[in-house]
Amino acid sequence: MQIAMVQDKIVPFEDLAPVYLDRGTFFGDGVYEVLRSYDGHIFALEDHLKRFARSLNETNITGVDIDDIRTKVVEAFEKAKIDNAKIYFHITRGSGVRDHTSITNIKPNFFLTVTTLEDATEQKTNGIKVSTFPDWRWKRCDIKSLNLLANVLAKFDAQKKGCSEAILVNDNDQITEGSSSAFFAVIQSKLVTHPLGKDILPSITRKIVLEIARDTDLEVLEKTITPAQAKNADELFIAVTTRDIVPVVEFDGQMTGDGTPGKYTKQLMQKFAEMVKRF
Repeated sequence: MQIAMVQDKIVPFEDLAPVYLDRGTFFGDGVYEVLRSYDGHIFALEDHLKRFARSLNETNITGVDIDDIRTKVVEAFEKAKIDNAKIYFHITRGSGVRDHTSITNIKPNFFLTVTTLEDATEQKTNGIKVSTFPDWRWKRCDIKSLNLLANVLAKFDAQKKGCSEAILVNDNDQITEGSSSAFFAVIQSKLVTHPLGKDILPSITRKIVLEIARDTDLEVLEKTITPAQAKNADELFIAVTTRDIVPVVEFDGQMTGDGTPGKYTKQLMQKFAEMVKRF
């Protein structure tokens, strides 16, 4: 007799609900997106859907209609009636007996949540502390997959150190990105961030930051830097969908600049806020 145990209850295997056999649980076999709204309007939906479609394609998850996903997102958002919301959704390859390659005749599973966005005013006003952590992730970080254990461990380590974010460092002593954010440094009037590639996520907020930075007197450089260079940077900040631009005022225990959000960071934050109002 084939059985399963859910919490402390034993049930016949054939009676298991499909949710317990999801390949997302077994293998992290799925991709996701996180987007937000401002004052009742979903922001950058098409950019997120385009990235989502790319993630699906790169993982060979088929049978998903992006137009249908768009409809679901909008319908759920309008139903929730949360002006400033965080919208999370994912697709897994489907449910079935746990086997790496048995995927015949299974349908993708969809899941979505709309929740109230946490207030980031204090972090954006005062800045945050960050700490470094080894980049243990897989070699296709450009795919927004559900495989986030390495990110979680990095975030736990940062929290233990009293920090809000972990900055990931690869085996070549190069900063890639944050555990859940893009990372930027201002060094002698140059805005520096890791170039796009398979080792970082093509962040939508990162893309917007680079666009608005070109309307400032900052020179934009997409190149790698080391933790030592970051420690000596004039300014540091992270960029993430749910919080936009957040100043970094301490890096691995060392004060960044004078320990307050820098002038260029504040300028970019202001431009970002203005851009959102025009949206």
